[in-house]
Amino acid sequence: MRYPMIGALVIMLFPVAAHAEGDAAAGEKAFAPCKACHAFGKNGVGPNLTGVVGRKAASEEGYSYSAALKGSGITWDEANLREWLKNPKAKVPGTKMVFAGYPDDKKIDDVIAYLASKK
Repeated sequence: MRYPMIGALVIMLFPVAAHAEGDAAAGEKAFAPCKACHAFGKNGVGPNLTGVVGRKAASEEGYSYSAALKGSGITWDEANLREWLKNPKAKVPGTKMVFAGYPDDKKIDDVIAYLASKK
Protein backbone atom coordinates (compact mmCIF):
# COMPACT_ATOMS: atom_id res chain seq x y z
CA MET A 1 0.00 0.00 0.00
CA ARG A 2 1.46 3.32 -1.01
CA TYR A 3 -0.17 5.33 1.81
CA PRO A 4 -0.36 3.05 4.86
CA MET A 5 -1.51 5.85 7.17
CA ILE A 6 -4.67 6.36 5.12
CA GLY A 7 -5.52 2.68 5.53
CA ALA A 8 -4.94 2.96 9.28
CA LEU A 9 -7.19 6.00 9.48
CA VAL A 10 -9.97 4.22 7.60
CA ILE A 11 -9.73 1.26 9.97
CA MET A 12 -9.81 3.58 12.99
CA LEU A 13 -12.85 5.45 11.67
CA PHE A 14 -14.80 2.38 10.57
CA PRO A 15 -16.37 1.68 14.00
CA VAL A 16 -18.01 5.11 13.85
CA ALA A 17 -20.12 3.91 10.93
CA ALA A 18 -21.40 1.01 13.04
CA HIS A 19 -23.03 3.39 15.53
CA ALA A 20 -26.71 4.20 15.51
CA GLU A 21 -27.77 6.45 12.71
CA GLY A 22 -29.64 8.69 15.10
CA ASP A 23 -29.96 12.45 15.09
CA ALA A 24 -29.00 13.94 18.45
CA ALA A 25 -31.09 17.09 17.89
CA ALA A 26 -34.19 15.00 17.14
CA GLY A 27 -33.24 12.80 20.10
CA GLU A 28 -33.31 15.80 22.41
CA LYS A 29 -36.93 16.39 21.41
CA ALA A 30 -37.81 12.70 21.70
CA PHE A 31 -36.20 12.69 25.17
CA ALA A 32 -38.85 15.14 26.45
CA PRO A 33 -40.96 12.50 28.29
CA CYS A 34 -37.81 11.24 30.02
CA LYS A 35 -37.20 14.65 31.64
CA ALA A 36 -39.98 13.94 34.13
CA CYS A 37 -37.60 11.53 35.89
CA HIS A 38 -34.11 11.92 34.38
CA ALA A 39 -31.60 14.75 34.26
CA PHE A 40 -27.99 15.22 33.29
CA GLY A 41 -25.56 15.95 36.11
CA LYS A 42 -27.78 14.87 39.00
CA ASN A 43 -30.04 12.09 40.19
CA GLY A 44 -33.75 12.71 40.39
CA VAL A 45 -36.65 10.27 40.35
CA GLY A 46 -34.40 8.40 37.89
CA PRO A 47 -30.61 8.27 37.82
CA ASN A 48 -28.29 10.84 36.28
CA LEU A 49 -27.85 10.02 32.59
CA THR A 50 -24.62 11.91 31.96
CA GLY A 51 -22.23 9.41 30.42
CA VAL A 52 -24.79 6.59 30.43
CA VAL A 53 -23.68 5.21 27.04
CA GLY A 54 -20.96 2.70 27.88
CA ARG A 55 -21.70 2.70 31.61
CA LYS A 56 -22.55 -0.40 33.61
CA ALA A 57 -26.23 -0.48 34.60
CA ALA A 58 -27.10 0.41 38.20
CA SER A 59 -23.70 2.02 38.81
CA GLU A 60 -24.56 5.71 39.27
CA GLU A 61 -23.53 6.79 42.77
CA GLY A 62 -26.32 7.90 45.07
CA TYR A 63 -29.22 6.33 43.21
CA SER A 64 -31.34 3.48 44.60
CA TYR A 65 -31.76 0.95 41.78
CA SER A 66 -34.11 -2.03 41.67
CA ALA A 67 -32.62 -5.42 42.50
CA ALA A 68 -33.51 -6.49 38.96
CA LEU A 69 -31.38 -3.79 37.35
CA LYS A 70 -28.54 -4.31 39.85
CA GLY A 71 -28.45 -7.99 38.94
CA SER A 72 -28.85 -7.49 35.18
CA GLY A 73 -25.15 -7.37 34.33
CA ILE A 74 -25.97 -4.94 31.52
CA THR A 75 -23.60 -2.37 30.10
CA TRP A 76 -25.47 0.41 28.32
CA ASP A 77 -24.14 -0.08 24.82
CA GLU A 78 -26.28 0.75 21.80
CA ALA A 79 -27.81 -2.73 21.52
CA ASN A 80 -28.85 -2.83 25.19
CA LEU A 81 -30.13 0.75 25.09
CA ARG A 82 -32.15 -0.05 21.98
CA GLU A 83 -33.87 -3.00 23.70
CA TRP A 84 -34.34 -1.01 26.91
CA LEU A 85 -35.84 2.02 25.18
CA LYS A 86 -38.15 -0.25 23.17
CA ASN A 87 -39.53 -2.00 26.26
CA PRO A 88 -37.78 -1.59 29.63
CA LYS A 89 -39.89 -4.17 31.45
CA ALA A 90 -39.20 -6.82 28.79
CA LYS A 91 -35.45 -6.07 28.88
CA VAL A 92 -35.24 -6.17 32.69
CA PRO A 93 -38.29 -7.73 34.31
CA GLY A 94 -38.71 -6.21 37.76
CA THR A 95 -37.28 -2.79 36.88
CA LYS A 96 -38.91 0.11 38.66
CA MET A 97 -38.84 2.28 35.54
CA VAL A 98 -42.43 3.06 34.61
CA PHE A 99 -41.83 4.29 31.04
CA ALA A 100 -43.47 1.84 28.60
CA GLY A 101 -40.95 2.42 25.82
CA TYR A 102 -40.75 3.98 22.37
CA PRO A 103 -42.57 2.09 19.60
CA ASP A 104 -40.65 4.00 16.90
CA ASP A 105 -37.15 2.66 16.09
CA LYS A 106 -36.09 6.00 14.59
CA LYS A 107 -36.88 7.79 17.86
CA ILE A 108 -34.89 5.16 19.73
CA ASP A 109 -31.86 5.77 17.48
CA ASP A 110 -32.28 9.52 17.96
CA VAL A 111 -32.47 9.22 21.76
CA ILE A 112 -29.37 7.01 21.79
CA ALA A 113 -27.51 9.61 19.70
CA TYR A 114 -28.65 12.31 22.14
CA LEU A 115 -27.57 10.27 25.18
CA ALA A 116 -24.20 9.58 23.54
CA SER A 117 -23.67 13.34 23.15
CA LYS A 118 -24.05 13.86 26.92
CA LYS A 119 -20.67 12.78 28.24
